Amino acid sequence: MQRLLLTPLKALTRSPCLQLLVPRAALRGQCGCICGIRRPLRPGQYSTISEVALQSGKGTLSLPSKTAERVVGQWLLICSGTVAGAVILGGVTRLTESGLSMVDWHLIKEMKPPTSQEEWEAEFQKYQQFPEFKILNHDMTLAEFKFIWYMEYSHRMWGRLVGLAYILPAAYFWRKGWLSRGMKGRVLALCGLVCFQGLLGWYMVKSGLEEKPDSPDIPRVSQYRLAAHLGSALVLYCASLWTSLSLLLPPHKLPETHQLLRLRRFAHGTAGLVLLTALSGAFVAGLDAGLVYNSFPKMGESWIPEDLLTFSPILRNVFENPTMVQFNHRILGITSLTAITVLYFLSRRIPLPRRTRMAAVTLLALAYTQVGLGICTLLMYVPTPLAATHQSGSLALLSAALWLMNELRRVPK
Repeated sequence: MQRLLLTPLKALTRSPCLQLLVPRAALRGQCGCICGIRRPLRPGQYSTISEVALQSGKGTLSLPSKTAERVVGQWLLICSGTVAGAVILGGVTRLTESGLSMVDWHLIKEMKPPTSQEEWEAEFQKYQQFPEFKILNHDMTLAEFKFIWYMEYSHRMWGRLVGLAYILPAAYFWRKGWLSRGMKGRVLALCGLVCFQGLLGWYMVKSGLEEKPDSPDIPRVSQYRLAAHLGSALVLYCASLWTSLSLLLPPHKLPETHQLLRLRRFAHGTAGLVLLTALSGAFVAGLDAGLVYNSFPKMGESWIPEDLLTFSPILRNVFENPTMVQFNHRILGITSLTAITVLYFLSRRIPLPRRTRMAAVTLLALAYTQVGLGICTLLMYVPTPLAATHQSGSLALLSAALWLMNELRRVPK
């Protein structure tokens, strides 16, 4: 009778279907399952079908790890580099007055440039219908038009590259489960800001294509929209760089002293001042304010020019008067340099790690270099290569400020 019962039971326990549900240790007669006491399973042993599916790759549930954080940090560091490239290329486009050469905006259609003589002439004819050609470039040749067209085309294509650099890897990392809950929110915000940046760029270009018969100024984009376009790019750059540095650089466990707290707050304020100075440069570029009062340290023959407050109401001068805009940019630049110098000497009074000291020294060196570039750009009447270098320097200075802030960040308990 025992043989009749045990033989089918042994066959049943050896079946593959039951082995998916029961640990192998239990099948060998161990009491881990029979007695209701669950023993830890060795690698390769599974107690449920869901565990088999997870191990085989179906329904993968990978939790964030140090390796995943490092990969995501490297990706965001590359993304911040692409944003920096877009800002620099956009500055060159503005300096060469190329931004209004492409009068249409199509996400896919405009990716193919003109290839034949007929297509180039048709594109040139479209440009001739807008104010910049009629007022400023009425004697422009087709060869000259091709140059400014390719400048704007490069900027727009680079913007598409930035979008792909954010969106495609973000979708991949999300699917692989390499993003924590908090990181998912940041990544969604960054991808949304990239899309908004593209729409804001076209909104800015449209302001330079509008007919303004009552305005004596040469056709140019609105300085307000230019500042918004640059400002959103700087926010995208700072957010990406800050997140990548937080993931890639291990935080220092610094003693929370009163001096450190004061240094941290001062570093945050200085970084905000650097960002504001860079943003004020958008108004300088939008109004061509660098072409007035090309002298330093005085503006012409006086410290405070007479036409500083010629617009009415007075508040308009801050954003629309080229003299006031250049004056404000000078003051902000000198104030930023002073704040960074004070920050450096404050950091010398506290025992800090070597990497943190390197960040402070780098910030100080870049600040003096940036001010020197700005003065040379002004005195030499804004040559394009030097002005582009000055604009690039603002990004380098902002990066160093974020680096130092990251070094001084509070470690969560």
